[in-house]
Amino acid sequence: MKILVAGATGSIGLHVVNTVIEMGHQPVALVRNKRKVKLLPRGTDVFYGDVSLPETLTDLPKDIDAIIFTLGSDGRGRIGARAIDYGGVRNILRIFRDTPVRIGLMTTIGVTERLSNWNQRTEVHDWKRRAERLVRASSHPYTIVRPGWFDYNNDDEYRIVMLQGDRRHAGTPEDGVISRKQIAQVLVSALSNDAATNKTFELVAERGEAQPDFTPLFMDLQADNPQKNDGVLDLNNMPFSEEPECIINELNLFSIHVKSI
Repeated sequence: MKILVAGATGSIGLHVVNTVIEMGHQPVALVRNKRKVKLLPRGTDVFYGDVSLPETLTDLPKDIDAIIFTLGSDGRGRIGARAIDYGGVRNILRIFRDTPVRIGLMTTIGVTERLSNWNQRTEVHDWKRRAERLVRASSHPYTIVRPGWFDYNNDDEYRIVMLQGDRRHAGTPEDGVISRKQIAQVLVSALSNDAATNKTFELVAERGEAQPDFTPLFMDLQADNPQKNDGVLDLNNMPFSEEPECIINELNLFSIHVKSI
């Protein structure tokens, strides 16, 4: 597959690009900062653009088979969360509305937790959750991965566990830990595994050895309900009817487009 990686020079994105190559696929790295290109493996195809500026994305190659989003606004507050965590996903999905692609979206464990001081201040969880909703409404087959705390795992913690319902809301590594490399492996593997289609899950690692095959883990998960727009077992604590009008309109545009094609 030819896989577009949005967030390719980030701490997860670099692992994704390397994993794409290791698994025999072709990465296309979407890069904003030209100085970071040197971090990418030699021979990686590069497209320069800013996910928050849709006019820089219009010439993205259309012969893409899949997209992996590892975007993160990195604590830039509400403006960054809206422009990148949500806006970046929206802007790229618009480009590929008429192109059949497989989507892998990384958000975060605890994304449905809304009342913490951190989310109240930044709204990062809310904007990432809205990005999830856009992906589900897009009509593209998808997998949404909500990883735990990056690289907080001990040397003996590599056994992958996939959870659903997003009930771990401590806001600390007690919610779950996972290595960056394993996040990348799950994201890339899901793109070619039918058992991962249209599923949303939290990803953590516990004591034990890494499994060589993720298929049994994917198969044990429930698929999202196509009549709803959240993860299959998520809390109903961000009602669509109470969303800002502009967000409702944008989501409806995707839904209307889906019905018309």
